[in-house]
Amino acid sequence: MTIPVKKMFGAVRPLLPDPSTWDLFDVPDVDLPEGRWLKLRRRGTTWLTDVPGPTPDAPTIILLHAVGCTGQLTWFPTIPELAKHFRVITFDQRWHGRGIMSDKFLISDCADDVGAVIDALKLDKPIVAGYSMGSIVAQRVWRQSPDLIGGIVLAASTAHFRTNGRERVFHAGMEVSMRLSTTLSRSATINRATAAAVDAIDEESADTARWAMKQFRSTSAWAVGQAVASLGRHHSAPWLSMVDVPTAIVVTAKDHVIPPERQLELAELIPDATVHQAECGHAGCVLEYKEFVPVFVEAALDVSARIRETSIVGTNTH
Repeated sequence: MTIPVKKMFGAVRPLLPDPSTWDLFDVPDVDLPEGRWLKLRRRGTTWLTDVPGPTPDAPTIILLHAVGCTGQLTWFPTIPELAKHFRVITFDQRWHGRGIMSDKFLISDCADDVGAVIDALKLDKPIVAGYSMGSIVAQRVWRQSPDLIGGIVLAASTAHFRTNGRERVFHAGMEVSMRLSTTLSRSATINRATAAAVDAIDEESADTARWAMKQFRSTSAWAVGQAVASLGRHHSAPWLSMVDVPTAIVVTAKDHVIPPERQLELAELIPDATVHQAECGHAGCVLEYKEFVPVFVEAALDVSARIRETSIVGTNTH
């Protein structure tokens, strides 16, 4: 079965619907934190948002965004609530927004980027949290750099894709199509388009939909296709039983993209993972934020509390 590339791009639209339709939803205003460029040694430069917590010694949480989005676009409803308890960091992952541009897109590289951010900011075992694609990256961060992180929060997540015929055909076809077009990543045309999209982002925009549209357009459909092809190769089930840090799973209970049953299967694979259910769909991080945000904050606080307990036990045994 052959799926035309053009049709595939249409099938891999980002997590959130076109922001021009956001007037139909109850979306919060953007209280946009300050952002800055962060250079990661031997990797590239990305756009980072670093929001201080309530105290200088507040625990740190790193938020990883969904496919086709930016760090700010996925997390802007959640950041203010998390900042009441945590130092909150998010950044644009490679090929998204103002993230690192490279010759190819690999989830393993995204995970190493997180490790580089931890090193660059000299963070002490932060919680790493991700939504959808970001949750897949978070799993890989533990796999590749387990000593760098203190805990994990996985929202709208799964241990693997390609679980049925339709998914297998889609991801396999996407991978072939993207492999054939990898030379475009070196193309001056693509680079110019990316630069234009980045320049279009206006941090001063007061209108949520207008601001979101510029964030939304800063990642091309072609880049999204590359990310989806890489996600199709994800399969963490064989090693999730080895995860040895406090972990929470936020299940998006009305999700039609990653069914809740698959999210619960993920929780069963991770030792002592707690489950926190949000009554929302796959775009709930923004479009149903009133249902999603309190549950996500609860999950993050649960992981933070267990990290403290582990630390106290470790101190008392020495």
